[in-house]
Amino acid sequence: MPKPIRVSDRDGAPESERQPRAVKASGASLETVPKRPRRVFSAADKLRIVKEADRCLASGKRGGVGALLRREGIYASLLSSWRTQLGTQGAAGLATKKPGRKPKLSEAERRVEQLEKRNAELERKLHVANVLIALQKKAHEVLGLALPESDGDV
Repeated sequence: MPKPIRVSDRDGAPESERQPRAVKASGASLETVPKRPRRVFSAADKLRIVKEADRCLASGKRGGVGALLRREGIYASLLSSWRTQLGTQGAAGLATKKPGRKPKLSEAERRVEQLEKRNAELERKLHVANVLIALQKKAHEVLGLALPESDGDV
């Protein structure tokens, strides 16, 4: 009886023709799987799934919600949180929100703060310029020099 040939589960090629896999230090083969991107549900999809789950519950058919969850590939906790958002904020609560911290200041408040900083710096520069002008006037008085005539603009 001939010896059976082992066939790979992945590509159907005999083991002798397959590409060698990376091997760990322990000797076990290392296979990397690319990371799947995170799924994002639109507000319409969330609303559709919640309403369909409610229909499954209303029908009284056993296992209907579980089958829906498996078909959609979501957990019951996610469905529960969507129901809570729908109940508290309505359909607008299901819309995707930007992740991360909420900004401390709105765009208008940030602009006002920026303008106030600039105003304070300009006032400081004006104060320094006025002090220097006063110093120049005193120097002219002490040295007895005549000040140049001004047009009276100031």
